[in-house]
Amino acid sequence: MNLSWAARQQLVSARVRQRCEYCRMHQELQGAVFHVEHIVPRKLGGSGELDNLAWACPGCNLTKASRVTLWDPLTGQEIRMFHLRQDRWTEHFAWQGYELVGLTPIGRALIDAFTLNHPRRIRIRQVEERFGLFPPAEQEHSS
Repeated sequence: MNLSWAARQQLVSARVRQRCEYCRMHQELQGAVFHVEHIVPRKLGGSGELDNLAWACPGCNLTKASRVTLWDPLTGQEIRMFHLRQDRWTEHFAWQGYELVGLTPIGRALIDAFTLNHPRRIRIRQVEERFGLFPPAEQEHSS
């Protein structure tokens, strides 16, 4: 499929209904432009195909950068990063109120590395709830 970058951006954004695929926040209340990012970075052989592209808020996009591994804060072990297309979100994460809980080393590592329970993120989730945007409906996720 030979799509323009703009067309790919639209498809990637629509696929997840404008939610960051890492922190699950909705673009509507962020006040920032979200980005298309490569799940497997190009410098590590990742393609520009839709399956390797993700919708990410600026914070998650900058934090991820070219990472494919993270550190489990509980064990200190280096592990592979949560893969948006190969892993099931509900196997690694759960909502506990406004906080995200890691159910596995992969989940814990992403939450820790991306500071997904930062007080600012908690406040945004509270505001999202007032607008009917939290918690995210499971069908709004690509994995």
